[in-house]
Amino acid sequence: MSIISWMILGFLAGAIAKLIYPGYQGGGFFATTGLGVLGAIVGGYLGPFLLYGRTAGAVLTSTISIHSVGFAVFGAIILIFLWEFIAKQKG
Repeated sequence: MSIISWMILGFLAGAIAKLIYPGYQGGGFFATTGLGVLGAIVGGYLGPFLLYGRTAGAVLTSTISIHSVGFAVFGAIILIFLWEFIAKQKG
């Protein structure tokens, strides 16, 4: 994907993940986009592994589709959960 596609996918995934996940998650446009891009990477590897038992790096290089947005949102939700879990452990 081009960098612009990653940015669009990242923002969409981050915004959807923040809407789905309960509670308040701070951050503005750049934090949401970064969360979504990292979520796309995490979801791009974990989603196919959980569904099919193998990793599929091709998900990361394909165009924006319902599946890629879904995997990105899945990955972003995992990252939000981990971030809150680590923050609660620290204090």
